[in-house]
Amino acid sequence: MADLKTCPPLTRESVIDAHALIKPHIHLTPVLTNTTLSTLASLPRDDPSYPQSLTHLLPSPAPARYAQPTLRLYFKCENFQRIGAFKARGAFHAVARLLAHDPSFSPAAGVVTHSSGNHAQALALAARERRIPAHIVMPDVAPQAKVRATQGYGANVVFSGPTAAERMEVAGRVVEETGARMVPPYDHPDIVLGQGTLGLELTEQVKGLLQGKQDKGLDAIVTPCGGGGMLSGVALSQEGTGVKVFGAEPNHQGADDATRGYHTQERVRGVRTLTIADGLRTELGDVTYPLVCGRERGLVSGMYAVSEAEIRAALRLVLERMKVVVEPSAVVPLAAVLFNEEFRGMVEREAGPEGWDLGVVFSGGNISLEKVAELIAP
Repeated sequence: MADLKTCPPLTRESVIDAHALIKPHIHLTPVLTNTTLSTLASLPRDDPSYPQSLTHLLPSPAPARYAQPTLRLYFKCENFQRIGAFKARGAFHAVARLLAHDPSFSPAAGVVTHSSGNHAQALALAARERRIPAHIVMPDVAPQAKVRATQGYGANVVFSGPTAAERMEVAGRVVEETGARMVPPYDHPDIVLGQGTLGLELTEQVKGLLQGKQDKGLDAIVTPCGGGGMLSGVALSQEGTGVKVFGAEPNHQGADDATRGYHTQERVRGVRTLTIADGLRTELGDVTYPLVCGRERGLVSGMYAVSEAEIRAALRLVLERMKVVVEPSAVVPLAAVLFNEEFRGMVEREAGPEGWDLGVVFSGGNISLEKVAELIAP
């Protein structure tokens, strides 16, 4: 990867520059609204009209009073992005920066990463479009559909053992043998800045939707958080604009490392979780931790965690009400908006009766129909 010393500063201006660089290679994904979900988000959970199908998610014991925020939701649908996920943004930016700004990079040697998720396909696609080789280290237990998809973009897939240490060892060997440059999935400024471009688009698209109704645009954005690349980038994209940015993550088996780190100001390491939100199983990295949890710049206004049952319920609601296919990781922000009483109470207090126009990021939609059926089964 590019030397950290040669990377652009982590600022809103650098996100704007990143967007100009990758704009020809990515989709301007749509922003959708849904009256049913906005109404549900604005309903106290003990209201007589609250859906009976969601009452099993009510906390026990019940709070003295359920929050009643006023929310108008705007969904940034990165499930319609190239390769089906936001990861295309960071990959295209990283490759473009290597080619344009790193004289020590050998295009003939190409790039390498270790991933069994969306970053694998994103880097493979970015490399193919720039006509450089891509070596993708994937665990030998990776689903064949993901292996075939990555190979379909022209990548050389190299198999490893299932653990992170084994994947990194094989990736290191590929670097030694080929001279390829490592492009990490999230923990690098070029990746962070690329992912942040979706925040720029979201705010401008919502301004267009609200034209003639109000001038201020979005009040806040909620994104998923795994390794923190997207959350960090979106937070940078909004720095100085007045738009608040929040992160949401699963709490299953300690997956809420960012939430805990945010509140304690101590970095949580060694996360091992099998949450159904498999794209969010990663802990914050060296670059992303201070951006997400640091208080000096105050880029992120809060972190919130949700349960597996709440993720499943949000997934079902999106499928039924929006007719949109997304992966579990993508609906974690919506789950926080609908079911996390701490988040909902905060919105009610800060927004008042006016409420908030809230951006919600759907990060991707790479999931099989069989897995969807399994996750939403009663």
